[in-house]
Amino acid sequence: MLLFIFDMDEVLYGYDWQRRMAGMTELTGLSLEQLRERWWHEEGEIAAEAGGFASAEVYLAAFNDAIGFEVTEADWVRIRGSAMEPWRDSIAAVRRAAELGQVTLLTNNGPLTGKYLRDLAPELVSVFGDHLFTSSDYGARKPEPEVFRSVLARYSIDARDAFFADDMRENIDGAASVGITAHHFTDAPALLAAIEAFAEARKD
Repeated sequence: MLLFIFDMDEVLYGYDWQRRMAGMTELTGLSLEQLRERWWHEEGEIAAEAGGFASAEVYLAAFNDAIGFEVTEADWVRIRGSAMEPWRDSIAAVRRAAELGQVTLLTNNGPLTGKYLRDLAPELVSVFGDHLFTSSDYGARKPEPEVFRSVLARYSIDARDAFFADDMRENIDGAASVGITAHHFTDAPALLAAIEAFAEARKD
């Protein structure tokens, strides 16, 4: 079996972080600088991506405590979703990968995003099925080699039979460090070509 691993933001969806922060500013009255200072740092969002909060509920409680404002799950998800736009050609490339092997998602996100992935990224549900995962599900975030080894272990796949696509060079390097064929995403046609080339090279 071949395993195809895909990042989400800026690979399968356009993601406007500034727009998301503007939504949080409008809701909470906190500036971008205040949001960064209170949550978007190593002990907040980055820790969440690495599995630092046990559940979506624990995450949201910590988030609200840090920023000093009670954001509901519904508002948090609405604002996150408002910053996302599906890239249909990229998703079509994933559909092709699903014909050639198993597809799975690996996005650096915390447990609240993970809980609502099907709502945030509905276009992925028919392609990935139950294989929509965030880094928090693995207890480590990209580009740490540990997270890639955990994905391989979940699917009982050798690294040589795994393909990974991401828009960030450091994440590509992390996957390559454990032997995964890693593609630096630039556009959908190149992604599709890389998927086809990988599958062709793995034919018996």
